[in-house]
Amino acid sequence: MNLKLIYFKMRALAEAPQLLLHYTKIEYDYLMSWDYYDKKWSEIKPTISFKQLPVLMIDDKYEIAQSIAIMSYIEKLASINIKDDILAAKADAIMQSSQELFMPLNPTVNFAVGDSFNIKRDEMKNFLLSRFDDLDRSLNSGGKKFFIYDKPQACDFAAFHHLDLSKKLDDELIKNFPRLEKFLDDISSIDSISKYLTDRPDLIDVGVEPKLIINGKQHPTGTNKT
Repeated sequence: MNLKLIYFKMRALAEAPQLLLHYTKIEYDYLMSWDYYDKKWSEIKPTISFKQLPVLMIDDKYEIAQSIAIMSYIEKLASINIKDDILAAKADAIMQSSQELFMPLNPTVNFAVGDSFNIKRDEMKNFLLSRFDDLDRSLNSGGKKFFIYDKPQACDFAAFHHLDLSKKLDDELIKNFPRLEKFLDDISSIDSISKYLTDRPDLIDVGVEPKLIINGKQHPTGTNKT
């Protein structure tokens, strides 16, 4: 089986699937949209499921769209999907609650600059703190190392991504929740995840001129080839 995860130059919806793929040690290729489709995003967009990325391509034949569906597939492929119906429902709730952090957190960190960045950062703080409190209470109530078990599931990597990304917005926010900080440390200390976090493109100049450092070169975030 050949897996290709297709996305753009940004740290957003493809991040949690990549974390899960590295955790489960499933081999895959990460490709930019223009490299896989050999067309500009504006040209290929109308032909993509739901007109958005990421998508996971299986053997260049089957397309799985939407990051939550991609992670659900990866869990099943790795045989770590949750069998208990109640715990599976809880995991779904964590996944959906984490996904609600996408907007406006991810676009702001990846693209907003100057006054726009500052305004959006300040406007979303109360929302982020409220949602972080929800996740903190859920994590504490479970009595486990992670949200469901003492080993991470897809929902843990979804939460990790957004909590981790929030530090690019304001690294003081997460400090209000020591249990969430420990959660981030516990995920980061997993060998395969630690290596991925070290090797992934660094996101720099957030709020000024966001860029990813890819193979030693700086590339502006976005959906266009550079």
